[in-house]
Amino acid sequence: MTKLLLIFLSAFLLSACADKNRYEQAVFEQMQKEQDVKDYHVTPEHMTDCVVATTSANMPGAFPFDPKRMTAYRNYTKMLTLSTAKDPKKTMDELRSDFGSAQELAEAHSNYTESLMTCYSAVIMESEETEKEKK
Repeated sequence: MTKLLLIFLSAFLLSACADKNRYEQAVFEQMQKEQDVKDYHVTPEHMTDCVVATTSANMPGAFPFDPKRMTAYRNYTKMLTLSTAKDPKKTMDELRSDFGSAQELAEAHSNYTESLMTCYSAVIMESEETEKEKK
């Protein structure tokens, strides 16, 4: 029984990590395209870490491996890759259904956008402080 529980737990954690990793990859790809990241000489990795941490804090689920959080990671990933979908209209309909409503999809998009702006502000302030320290 213990081995079965251990196998189940391991499989769950692996799939949970995969969902988060896919989300991080989708955010990273977005950060590589962002002109502001290039203009402010911010590394896409640094922005990705910040955006993932900030959006995750406002996602459903009480803890990092909560099934609701894992579903949110999958949904956010799908939301970020909408522009590359073969059928964007169908994917948008799926997103509305996956999030529960158009309102909840809009809230998720708002969470992502607000996190992005928060991270830009934080990262730019960091770089300005670093520049001051160098002088």
